[in-house]
Amino acid sequence: MKISGRSLRHRLQLLGNKLSRAKYYHGYGVHSPFVYGLVRKAFMPKKLIEGTGSTLYDSLRANGVATKRARQLHNTLQYIEGKSYSINEVGGDLSILLANFPTEQLRKAYEEAKSKGLTLVVCQPYLNRERQNEVRALIDEHRSTTVDNRAYILFFNNRLPKQHYRL
Repeated sequence: MKISGRSLRHRLQLLGNKLSRAKYYHGYGVHSPFVYGLVRKAFMPKKLIEGTGSTLYDSLRANGVATKRARQLHNTLQYIEGKSYSINEVGGDLSILLANFPTEQLRKAYEEAKSKGLTLVVCQPYLNRERQNEVRALIDEHRSTTVDNRAYILFFNNRLPKQHYRL
């Protein structure tokens, strides 16, 4: 099988991306107790946290979010002890912007979440080049912790130090 130069470069980039993320596999190498707990208690479990209902999970599934990602975001809301959530608007303790949220409005939503101290979730940050560039700019200027879980990026607007984790 012959691999073109472009295809080979693309495969090497993907391999590099996977290797850079591998060091945080299952929370290993994460030096933040908060993010370690997030990985272990919200991202890794195969079920919803018991006794928390399934309202957020059901809403995300109805909006086309994959089962695994919906479960992770539902568990994240419980982990941060959030009481409310919003989808495609800023307003809940966990404000989730889905892939259909306009890229040109990401910065405005980010600024609003930051001013209110809310956790912002940007789903499918690598959907296209424009969205990717906007999200990277937000990460660079963000003053607290961000967690990139491939399918979404969490922007925590609290007292956590400036750190960026690529899981």
